[in-house]
Order: sequence, then structure tokens, then C-alpha cells
Amino acid sequence: MVAYNSGLPATIITMSNASPAVVTETAYLTLHYRLAGADGTDIVTTFGTNPATLMLGQGQLAPFLEERLLGMEEGEHKTFTLSAAEGFGERNPELIQWVSKQTLTENSVPDADYKAGDLVDFAAPGGGRFAGMLREMRDDAALFDFNHPLAGQDLRFEVKLISVL
Repeated sequence: MVAYNSGLPATIITMSNASPAVVTETAYLTLHYRLAGADGTDIVTTFGTNPATLMLGQGQLAPFLEERLLGMEEGEHKTFTLSAAEGFGERNPELIQWVSKQTLTENSVPDADYKAGDLVDFAAPGGGRFAGMLREMRDDAALFDFNHPLAGQDLRFEVKLISVL
């Protein structure tokens, strides 16, 4: 492109042919993303709202989602299909367990009125936390599913990469 500067000699301005930025393991990204079930039902989406800004490797996205971003170029828009095994894993029947009423009382919110379908947060040994979905409540015990709620499900991950730093 040639620019003229009020009678002074012409200045040649070249446009950069630099390659677009590429996602690395520690990239800082701005993107729209959608995680949906295999049937297309949105689980979480930023499309239609503000884009997300995040840094890879900081636990802001699940590692298997971050892996799909690696090598993508700024401006790309892709959709990935993830099997249950590639996503949150297959359902593990061993993670469906009975918890005594005493253990529930000692490690969750005291005197809470839990009902089937509630996600209950537990104190873990060593100070951590974990959660389980209450399936059944009896007088002396409760049946919990400690599988991730998305375990056993195929997923679709759509990404529109706006910028890479």
C-alpha cells in the first residue's frame, strides 16, 4: 500500500504476512466455547454472551478440553466430538455407595434436609472436598453417586478462538 504525506515523498507501508498465533500449553486465550451433550443440548456456553478469557494450564478448563485447543490458530472455529472415555470417563459402578447417616451428618451441612437429586458437598480426609449426587435416603444411610455428573456421556466441544497471547 502507498501512503501520501502532503507533498513529501511517498512512503511504502507493508502489511504483515506473519502467521497467526498458535495455542501453546501456557497460552492466554480469549474464546467462545460450548460444551454440549451428544444430542446438542448445551451444558455450558459463552456464545451469545461475553467470550471467556483464560490461561491454559491453570485448571480453568478440564485438561481434556485444553488438549483439544493445543495447536489451534487464532481465528479458528472448530467442533470436536469426545467419547465418554475422552471426556469425564465412563460411569464407575463402584462410585455408587451407601454412606451412613452419621458419616453424612459429620461431613456435610448438619441437619440439612437432603432430597434425592441433591448434589451434596462432603469434607474429605486431609481437608479436601468432594461431592456426590444423592440417589436414595433411608433412616440410617444414604445412597450416593460419586461419578462426575457428565461421566458416561459423549460430548461436543465447540471453540471459536478470538485471540492468543
